[in-house]
Amino acid sequence: MQRDFGWIGRRDLVRLLGAGGAALAAGMPARVHAQARRDTLVIGIDISDTITFDPARESQYSAPMTLQAAYDGLLQVTPDDYNTPKPALASAWTRTPDGKGWRFTLRPGVRFASGNPMTADDVKWSFDRCINLKDQPSQYIWNIAAVTIVDPATVDILLHQPDEPILSILTSTNFAVLDRKTVEAQGGTAAADASTADKATPWLNQHSAGTGAYTLSGWVRNAQIQLRRNPHDWRGGGGFARIVIRHLSDSAAQLLAIRRGDIDVACNLIPEQVASLNGAAGVRVERLTSLDFVYMAVTADPAFNKALSVQAARQAIGWAIDYDGIRDNLLGGAAVRPATFLPIGTRGSTAAIAQQIGFHQDLDRARALLKQAGMPDGFEFAISYGDAAVSGLSYALLAQKLQSDLARVGIRVTLNPMDQVNMRTQYTTGKSTAVLTFWNPPNTPEEELWAGATVERVAKRLHQALPDSLVKLVHQAASESDPARQEQLWIDYQKAMVEDANLFVLFQPVYQFAVRDTVKALPLTAAGPQVELSGAEPG
Repeated sequence: MQRDFGWIGRRDLVRLLGAGGAALAAGMPARVHAQARRDTLVIGIDISDTITFDPARESQYSAPMTLQAAYDGLLQVTPDDYNTPKPALASAWTRTPDGKGWRFTLRPGVRFASGNPMTADDVKWSFDRCINLKDQPSQYIWNIAAVTIVDPATVDILLHQPDEPILSILTSTNFAVLDRKTVEAQGGTAAADASTADKATPWLNQHSAGTGAYTLSGWVRNAQIQLRRNPHDWRGGGGFARIVIRHLSDSAAQLLAIRRGDIDVACNLIPEQVASLNGAAGVRVERLTSLDFVYMAVTADPAFNKALSVQAARQAIGWAIDYDGIRDNLLGGAAVRPATFLPIGTRGSTAAIAQQIGFHQDLDRARALLKQAGMPDGFEFAISYGDAAVSGLSYALLAQKLQSDLARVGIRVTLNPMDQVNMRTQYTTGKSTAVLTFWNPPNTPEEELWAGATVERVAKRLHQALPDSLVKLVHQAASESDPARQEQLWIDYQKAMVEDANLFVLFQPVYQFAVRDTVKALPLTAAGPQVELSGAEPG
């Protein structure tokens, strides 16, 4: 079927955006070339992990960039302040009269991309659907007891535990407000049996039903994502007529494409490639310390690996890894490292605290722990990882570095590369011995989402038997109102996680994106999407 992408035909679009983007360098009509560069933002990034654009089902690394462009939630955070929720589809909020939840006043005059008006009914339906789908995002809002409609412009969100955080969590695009009429017409349902009855996800993977600055107009896995400006955007519309996110997994290909002008933004360059752009005409580098991190998770189940079920053996892994070498040699210094699952920049997590309580390379200590575990000659285990890259570093190269580090104390590592999606599926279903993977905030820097995951769903994946006291500690820290006391509780949590030694955070990257001068503004954000496409502006 011939699809229309404005006045540029499908064949011209393929030439414009195809492998290597060579059409931009030669052969394109001047009018197409000039119009495309003015109206279209082209981003090169590894999107191999993307499996859905259904907000209530999404839990991967690269998809939030698209979701943030196409959807809005009740609240949002901005790159200048991740700790203070700000108005989005809700213009105001206050505690409910009984103190058991929050009352939200909806922004007037908002329309979905379809043109349908956004009402309280859409808000309630979207939350009910997310909860009843029972996919991973529903776990982030376990504390929601009910969403009720007060009037067409007002909703109450009632909580099981009123003192635990919810406002910061609601800034995630997982909790976007969807156009009920449109999604129901595509088989969507918010009923109690939504986990089996809802059929809207395939449609949402190719279209969007939100109020964002852009609308999703197509996705081909491991190829590209296409977005169009939403004419009904309540902010006044995105800066570009269209956005194309091209899958470029190889950093060298991204470097070539940014130099030639085939893409406007390169997201996965390695440090040497970033340095090579110093003084390059028409290209600048935008930097921001992320709240993402890359980590290794190892099982505690003897059925997978007997040695890894021994705490001292797992601790030996932690003390054998050359974290500074990963940061300085593989990432060119463009990273920091927290002690565990609270990234630096969140409450209770600083570089000084990480240095004090986190792992660092100490080979003698690692060897002593192996003797304590009854394994003086070490042991063997396999690490699975995806055929992908993060912050310009391939998981394959990182795995080789770990293999070399651990070999120094007699721990023998087998490398098991696989498709990124298959690896994540294996891991999330609790079938992995050890994995290298990422963690990124679901668009919101809420400490409870990181810490709560480690004592709940991640613990289940790794078959850990964590003490009830640790689970209680997480909930106590999340609900603590005194800032100093809360910070100490989060430090206590981190100490316990380091002691347990099932999760090893390897680095927290500093984003280094190459941007052509065809883009005047490209707001980076550490809160999930990496780039806030709604705020991007042409040069």
